[in-house]
Amino acid sequence: MALTGIQIFKLTPKKNCKKCGSPTCMAFSMKVAQGAITIDKCPLMSEEALAQLSEATAPPMKTIKVGAGEAITLGGETVLFRHEKTLVSKNVFAVTVTAANADAKLAAIPAVDYERIGERMFVEMVNVKYTGEGADAYAALVQKAAGLGRALILECTDVDAAKAAVEVCKADKPILNGATPENYEAMNAVATAAGVTLGVAAADIDGLYDTIVALEKAGNKNLVFDAGTASVKDTFATAVQMRRAALKDEDRSCGYPSIVNLGALCPGDLPLQAALAAVFTVKYGSIIVMEDMTYAEALALYPLRQNIYTDPQKPMKVAPGIYPLCGADENSVCTLTVDFALTYFVASGELERAGVPCNLLITDAAGMSVLTAWAAGKLSAGTISKFITEEIQDKIKNRTLIIPGKVAILKGELDAKLPDWDVVVGTREAVQIAKFMKQYA
Repeated sequence: MALTGIQIFKLTPKKNCKKCGSPTCMAFSMKVAQGAITIDKCPLMSEEALAQLSEATAPPMKTIKVGAGEAITLGGETVLFRHEKTLVSKNVFAVTVTAANADAKLAAIPAVDYERIGERMFVEMVNVKYTGEGADAYAALVQKAAGLGRALILECTDVDAAKAAVEVCKADKPILNGATPENYEAMNAVATAAGVTLGVAAADIDGLYDTIVALEKAGNKNLVFDAGTASVKDTFATAVQMRRAALKDEDRSCGYPSIVNLGALCPGDLPLQAALAAVFTVKYGSIIVMEDMTYAEALALYPLRQNIYTDPQKPMKVAPGIYPLCGADENSVCTLTVDFALTYFVASGELERAGVPCNLLITDAAGMSVLTAWAAGKLSAGTISKFITEEIQDKIKNRTLIIPGKVAILKGELDAKLPDWDVVVGTREAVQIAKFMKQYA
């Protein structure tokens, strides 16, 4: 059970503390209980009380970090649905590599790597599957996969092969996905000795839970669980039931990130894997493993993930600036819209459909749509003219500016504030953009 502010207060030092930002320890305790501040912000807390409270006030789903350098954060969730508050750690995608296809797969993985709304979209992890080639050969395969610079999952239930593989990549902090009810003690020894995360699997959810409890009793809470491959129905049920048990019933033994191995669940059927990847992006795959990730699949899956794992209280925005389209250069006509991501994608898509070279200018409107930004004073003749004079006109020789038709009322003021520019009122609706641009050109 989560602690109340009163329970936290009983364990805090009874002194005022300016450093934590609260005038009294009671106020600080209430902030901790509400999740507004973390317990470690109090410099007067004893180590014993800090250890006790950190465990009690931590999210019911444990936060796990894997990979070296910019580590991947998994888990840490406090709600089941995005609209309740926000989801914390986005799921990641992995592609399976075996000894038989290693060269081709490792060469193909970097092909999916692009940016969307300020976020890099790429295959974050490589799942290196053991297929009985022997400990030395598997270790060599793992070392080759590590050269790609992505976080690793070692899919291996053979203790000797796992030990050899972990030895060559333990500095990269991989996941050793190989603990089962039959071998968990030996696998636990390998994982804890190397300081890596241990993946747990079983034939059913009861066996999975019992194995996790046994590993916790052995002192290992650096775990993830494999949702299984018996059937799509069972895998989905395991992922959902474990998440609900952790967040709703506060059973911390269920509160670990999950691995959903679609390559093993429906081998050879890439369209089905892509469809199921969308399902488990929503509920509740922390790591989704596929046999392959093509650019076409990425264009469907990554925007879905980005939409779900964006704070609903913060609009998705693109960076203000100049976006050349259709081979535009400094002499091409300029069109203007706001930084709301949906508006950008709709407008840019229609402009590209028109095929007319143009520079799409994105102005800062606090992530609002055109009319909303205008009504809120975020899109006005003053803001537009300032944006043009300070950031655009020294980079663009063309002096034609097409503004959205829904703010045609701004044309008069813009003519006065930008006397060197020819301000043109564009279309009211995005669907009319392509026809308008072709006629205007």
